[in-house]
Amino acid sequence: MTVIDLVGNTPLIHLSSVSQETGVPIFAKAEFLNPSGSVKDRAAKNMILDGISRGVLTKGKTIIDATSGNTGIAYAMLGSALGFKVKIYLPANASIERKNIMKHYGAEIVETDPLESSDGAYLAAKEEAEAHPETYFYPDQYNNPANYLAHYNGMANEIWEQTNGKITHFICSMGTSGTFTGTSKKLKELNPNIHTIAVQPDSPMHGIEGTKHYASTIIPCFYDANLPEYFELVSTKNSYSMTRRLAKTEGIYAGISSGANSQGAFQLAQKIPENEKKNSLIVTILCDSGSRYVSDEFWG
Repeated sequence: MTVIDLVGNTPLIHLSSVSQETGVPIFAKAEFLNPSGSVKDRAAKNMILDGISRGVLTKGKTIIDATSGNTGIAYAMLGSALGFKVKIYLPANASIERKNIMKHYGAEIVETDPLESSDGAYLAAKEEAEAHPETYFYPDQYNNPANYLAHYNGMANEIWEQTNGKITHFICSMGTSGTFTGTSKKLKELNPNIHTIAVQPDSPMHGIEGTKHYASTIIPCFYDANLPEYFELVSTKNSYSMTRRLAKTEGIYAGISSGANSQGAFQLAQKIPENEKKNSLIVTILCDSGSRYVSDEFWG
């Protein structure tokens, strides 16, 4: 077994305090237990192995892509394990913890204008990759079907089995939308009555790392607008508060997007009619660990 074999099959955790307050059982996939520490291990692994199998990622090529942080860490870990150099473009305001983790794995980092967010990093990485195709393997996490297929073939089946098919609602935020798209597609195939809801920041100017406000960003090509029944809007303030609550009442030291997802699940549970609550089961995603945001002021 290698570190690559440890990706996926994460446990499903009951958010007991949040569930008790709403009267609806809320569970969350502990994706921070993946080997590099986030849900992005799944997509990065699938895209890299797909590149190798298609013969476009070969010895001597460098893996290049844009990220807000977690996918870059996953690339760096997998590149180290498989013997590939990694070059990552990311906004300069990404947390120092994430930058340092990538560097410790041996990745090269190129910082882009923070005012352009992850879209600016995406355009810069794309330009570099297209200018030197002989040098780079460009997974392009925003447009690579292998991204969402990692969740279609993995995450969704795990959730189905871990809930014994009793899941009634799936809710999570979107960056590339790979987790939401792949998981929702497969869950809908397993049971068309499962509700799939996307969490979204309530403003284009927000502080929820790893999530996008889809009305004001570049939309990934594999995103299916028919999948979300609606957008559960969450504020930065409430997402931060929920992140702190997870640590203090659930014993889960998770990152900001995990707080946003849990806040979205909390809001969703409050909307479920009383007569439906006992038969409902909500699942969301704990995307990464809070250790990547130790320096962020919101903890205070």
